[in-house]
Amino acid sequence: MAGSSPDQARATAQAAESARTAAAGTSGTTGQTTTGDFTDFLKIVAKNPTLITAYSKILKSGNYYNGKITDKYTPALIKAFNKAEEDRALVSLTSPISRDAFFQQISVMGSGTGTGGPSTVTSVTKYTPESARVLVNSIIQDTLGRKATDAEIKKYTQVLKGIEGKASTVTKYSGSGANQTQTVTPGISEKQYLVDQISGTDEGKANKVLGFYETFMNALGGR
Repeated sequence: MAGSSPDQARATAQAAESARTAAAGTSGTTGQTTTGDFTDFLKIVAKNPTLITAYSKILKSGNYYNGKITDKYTPALIKAFNKAEEDRALVSLTSPISRDAFFQQISVMGSGTGTGGPSTVTSVTKYTPESARVLVNSIIQDTLGRKATDAEIKKYTQVLKGIEGKASTVTKYSGSGANQTQTVTPGISEKQYLVDQISGTDEGKANKVLGFYETFMNALGGR
């Protein structure tokens, strides 16, 4: 909680340091993001009363855990760990953060993210050169009936990069507890955007008459 007293902040910071020290001595994977690693992390904590106490203080400071500070691995504490991990995953969609760094953030800021983490999360698809090549070549093949040239691959890869913002999905969270609302606003379809761009070329217009375009649009659902 951002409004905690200096003594509370100091105690939470000490708990965080204890947790980091203890975890470092038992596992080197606390910053990983895999489900298997999270399970291993919980197993380590569950066997160590000192870690349980330290993390219960940290989770309480972030409003993830509402029970008493404890050295027992309780169901309420497990739920708090799971909620914190969910929020870390949401944050990591746009700003990757290790588990250790996330807990440090909670201990320093008293983030209060237990009510649902960030209010808005933007998901952006980043195309690698290879994934862009596959997408562009597939659309050229279906729309124009031939393979894409190197020049076209380069051109439309840049187009994909240029529309990342417009194609991003924005998720907004409101409310709290059992009354939380999640509103998802999808961006434009990269595939549809490229189809429209390519079909608007002279070659695309010619092939539309021949039926390539209509066939591809039908495959996409038609319009």
